Amino acid sequence: MGLGGIGVAIPVMPTTPFILLAAVCFSAGNTRLSNWLQRNPFFGPFIDNYKTKQGVKISLKVVSIAILWTGLGLSMIVIQSGWAYIVLPIVGLCVTIHLLSLKTKHDDRNA
Repeated sequence: MGLGGIGVAIPVMPTTPFILLAAVCFSAGNTRLSNWLQRNPFFGPFIDNYKTKQGVKISLKVVSIAILWTGLGLSMIVIQSGWAYIVLPIVGLCVTIHLLSLKTKHDDRNA
């Protein structure tokens, strides 16, 4: 759970896999933490969307990709290292492809 929290602030650290792993572990071992995580206003909807395979809203995809690339760009500027110029764009490309490959959740109100 802590690694997922760090991933919110650090673009190179993936958030979703750690939060989903925490949700699975908590559901098996600690129902109180599992319930808290599923009711959490920030992480709960993501967990629910993954569990039900409803998809991700297009607006969330756009914002996530924009924040991802902004963070990666700032990280490359701050780090100014050859490895950062190679690794960070590869990470960004992989995460972007993953986000775009997720099913898009359509707003039921406009249907």
